Amino acid sequence: MKLPAIDESFLLDFLTRLLDIPSPTGYTHLGIEFIREALVSYPELEIHLNRKGALTAIWRGEQNPVSRALTTHVDTLGAMVKEIKPNGRLRLTGIGGLLWNSVETEGCTVFIRNGEKVRGSLLIEKASAHVYGREANEQKRDDANMEVRLDAVTHSEQETRELGIEVGDFVAFDPRVEINNGFVRSRFLDDKACIACVVAAVRAMHAAGLKPRQTTCLHFSNYEEVGHGAATGIPDTVSELVAVDMAAVGQGQASDEFHATICLKDSSGPYHFELSQRLRALAEAHHIPYKTDIYPFYTSDGGVYWRAGGDVAVALIGPGIDASHNYERTHTQALLATTRWILAYLLS
Repeated sequence: MKLPAIDESFLLDFLTRLLDIPSPTGYTHLGIEFIREALVSYPELEIHLNRKGALTAIWRGEQNPVSRALTTHVDTLGAMVKEIKPNGRLRLTGIGGLLWNSVETEGCTVFIRNGEKVRGSLLIEKASAHVYGREANEQKRDDANMEVRLDAVTHSEQETRELGIEVGDFVAFDPRVEINNGFVRSRFLDDKACIACVVAAVRAMHAAGLKPRQTTCLHFSNYEEVGHGAATGIPDTVSELVAVDMAAVGQGQASDEFHATICLKDSSGPYHFELSQRLRALAEAHHIPYKTDIYPFYTSDGGVYWRAGGDVAVALIGPGIDASHNYERTHTQALLATTRWILAYLLS
């Protein structure tokens, strides 16, 4: 069967808008609502929010009950206010596998409980080379030495508290999205790139008047970066789960920015052999460019569901993304290949 056409412009526009919505783990309601609003225009989807805040969409297919699921995650790396320092600046605690050096000097937003926002930037504590000399470069980039310099007149803990800022407030870093020559460069492509692929696949099938071969649950989790995203929310009737998450690009890896990848083993162990082989056969039948790879320092919501006791076959696919958990980059070729792979799976 020929796969339906993908609206590339829609995919990139949806991805850009989603990337611009802050959604660090624990503060994902804005991203979840954006996805929900995009999906409600498709009447074939039965959309639900679970008590944990994740979004699910049941897509009735030719065969019932719900026997398949795709999972992606909207939550990203970020931070929370750990301490208001005597000078009025903020000490943070990271969320997920945040690398402080990857967001040093980046703009950020502090979300205050009353709904207001305060802008700032993340700096090493002794940032000025003219004041601290070599020490500015030699300080360890860790929780103790990084601080948020607020774009507000404050010189003390009390003045910062008067702004409404308190310990526990969420902090999101600017994604800095750019699209150039087919490349998409941004923080938090993990895993918003894959959400865009899933939604673009829904749009393509809707436009072609198609529905999935088997009833499928589309699961958008909101706690993946801290290790328990898909532990709940997958229907008990599901027999196989495909996690759609980024493929890690770097030295020693087979993945690249121009292909989709199927991960056959990560830090949790091997994925399901038969399901992985079936996905590879689908890619080859539809001439979808893909790589196979293994990630030693990676886990996915598929592995999370297994550890939570899910009795399902699990596989993992996704677009190649360079500099994961840093300032990431992929190419539209990888996004389109992943979207086509999702389409092939849904229609098989």
